[in-house]
Amino acid sequence: MEVPRSSLAPRLLLVWFVVRSSALGAQSSSPRLRLSHKELWDVNRTRVFHSPRFGRGVRTMLLDEYQERLFVGSRDALYSLNLERVDEHHKEIHWPSTATQVEECLMKGREKSECGNYIKVLHQYNRTHLLACGTGAFDPVCAFVRVGRWKEDAVFELETRHVESGRGKCPFDPNSSCTSTFSRGQLYVGLYTDYWENDAAVCRFDDRSHTRTERDDGQQLREPKFVGSVVIPDNDDQDDDKVYFFFTEKAADRDGNSNAVYARIGRVCANDMGGRRLLVNRWSSFLKARLMCSVPGPNGIDTHFDELVDVYVLKRKDERNPEIFGLFSATSSVFKGYAVCAYHMEDIRTAFNGAYAHRESPEHRWSAFQGRVPFPRPGSCASRVNGGQYSSSRDFPDETLRFVRAHPLVLEPVRPVHRRPILLRPHSQQSFTHIAVDRVEARDGHYNVLFVGTDNAVVLKVITIYNQETDTMEEVLLEELQVFKVPVPITEILISSKRQQLYVGSEFGVAQVRVHQCDLYGSACADCCLARDPYCAWDGVTCSRYYPAGIYTKRRFRRQDVRHGNAVQQCDGMQINGERPEEGDEKPVFGVEQNNTLLECSPRSPQAKVLWFRQRGEDRDQVETGERVVQTPQGLLFLQLQRGDAGSYLCQTAERGFIHTVSRFSLEVLQEERLWGLIHVEHEDGGEAPQAPCPLPGAPQGSTSRLWYKEFLQLIGYSNFHKVEEYCERVWCSDRGRKKLKSSPSKWKYPQERRGRARGEQSRTPRHILDTRIGRVAAG
Repeated sequence: MEVPRSSLAPRLLLVWFVVRSSALGAQSSSPRLRLSHKELWDVNRTRVFHSPRFGRGVRTMLLDEYQERLFVGSRDALYSLNLERVDEHHKEIHWPSTATQVEECLMKGREKSECGNYIKVLHQYNRTHLLACGTGAFDPVCAFVRVGRWKEDAVFELETRHVESGRGKCPFDPNSSCTSTFSRGQLYVGLYTDYWENDAAVCRFDDRSHTRTERDDGQQLREPKFVGSVVIPDNDDQDDDKVYFFFTEKAADRDGNSNAVYARIGRVCANDMGGRRLLVNRWSSFLKARLMCSVPGPNGIDTHFDELVDVYVLKRKDERNPEIFGLFSATSSVFKGYAVCAYHMEDIRTAFNGAYAHRESPEHRWSAFQGRVPFPRPGSCASRVNGGQYSSSRDFPDETLRFVRAHPLVLEPVRPVHRRPILLRPHSQQSFTHIAVDRVEARDGHYNVLFVGTDNAVVLKVITIYNQETDTMEEVLLEELQVFKVPVPITEILISSKRQQLYVGSEFGVAQVRVHQCDLYGSACADCCLARDPYCAWDGVTCSRYYPAGIYTKRRFRRQDVRHGNAVQQCDGMQINGERPEEGDEKPVFGVEQNNTLLECSPRSPQAKVLWFRQRGEDRDQVETGERVVQTPQGLLFLQLQRGDAGSYLCQTAERGFIHTVSRFSLEVLQEERLWGLIHVEHEDGGEAPQAPCPLPGAPQGSTSRLWYKEFLQLIGYSNFHKVEEYCERVWCSDRGRKKLKSSPSKWKYPQERRGRARGEQSRTPRHILDTRIGRVAAG
């Protein structure tokens, strides 16, 4: 039953929700791997198709595995792209609105950008043709596109002789919500059918009939926002197939609140022909249920995500039982949050076969209908499994038709798997726009990999793991991929499991991205296991694609633990990056006393915790940080180096019980007074000038300054001589460095009285800058 909304103060509810959501299961806001658009290009993991005709971006995409093509609908154009390489060998159909359509559109007060032909409906009509419909400058049009029977035909042509009106099949407004699906020669559409968007309808079109919802019936549809649709069979009887529509609508809740917003799932029979006397050319089977996605709370007070953003139907071998994934947002003005809920078809069918919702008047609360329910059951199909007494809905008794028209809502909502979201972002800085899901077989089970598109060109790759013992859900953020160079919203996501490719649409174009690239996680067994990516496993040599048993059986050495990520068990005794964890040379680092020095150490994974230790013989103590020693994401920073800081340091990462030694350092502290004397000489006018390792501008031919840094190396040894020499020549002998040296000699004067100034003032001189650079470069 629909639960009343909370009466708690919004601010208190927000505090409780954030605390509660963090307790639902472990989750990491940092991805295992974060790749920018440039990095995706550098590793050859992406390709992008962009055309000048894209206008305001991709509106619909259709994946055709048989033809090996990706069909894309945009403004004034249709595209046929190569699935293997979307940026090569594309075909284009230019299909703009006519001059008359554009002129009439402008006369009605519309903007010029709205008066294009935005392709919003695109389906495979048969083996040789596509059905495409566009807005046609607020005058919808439909046409067939010939694509050929075989991929070798290389045909992509618009049949202009058969362009017809698309009213009722495609919305007028390019920004209007619309969903459609095509099955057995019939087009099912959810849309607004009129210019002013007053008439929302769920329609079916075929060669013989046109069936739709009632006009101006707020009980069936009330200001809906259509999101998705799909045809799903209930059994082996095709006459019992159902068409499901997913949408959000305004509706009166149990307390009579008329401004409530609910996510809905609607259902009609695919063979519904309407009634003979009642509901003529109207659905005789339309029912709807609330699609629930909420976080359980105390005393039955749940936090609801009521705005349905996107839906994805994950099909399986048993086409009668796909898994439904809904992407939701919170409609509260208190906070901005997103959630993903999963649904089983068994629960959806149970809700539609339950009690009907009923209330005596708008002032009364919804309750279960207690009267007699007519036969056949309202909302059922004319099929053999329902008794076979009726060959068509037109033969249904008037009593059944009256009942279903008066009671389109079922009482019980459809609740998600585990009664909670599988993915929860209560305070996301990004807006989530689309979702796609891939089912992947791993060594320890099957996992749903979620690909979530955002409003800033980023796709998140996530898996969720349910712990039955603790009744918690763990979110594992595997990758964060910036698929477009510019931060544009993702408008479409499709997956080709066969090719292991992701196809992402936006106003910028279409990006093709491989769903995995295992070697990027690292070159060690531990890196691969800790990633917990079901696509990947350690094969004894590298992190590579995981193949289930029976496929490529020669790869018998495979280590993978998606559920626990236990690298200690999986990789016990194995080498990391070619060396044992506790081995590896110490890196010499030289710092100048009273200056800043950084020991650089970045973990391979953002999810790992960095630990710093100081080694004294056999003893190892964790470094205490404070005002003078700070642990940063780049490493351990000494803000004011002291002689007592000299010694051996160890940088380790800890992740899921696995300890990895990343770097070892040997820190030496140089005395400030001694270094000062080595790198300065008296200028001719009594000042001091730092010596440069290259001729000064205007110096006599062949003359050079003495190589002061070689004397500096007498303090630190010659092991890093070449690095320091290259660095000094780059700094002082570059064009930029020469320009500095060519400036007035007074810039380098240091009168005797300045030598007595406080160290704090001296630290602002060029000498301080140079000392700091030398300390960092010597670290390598």
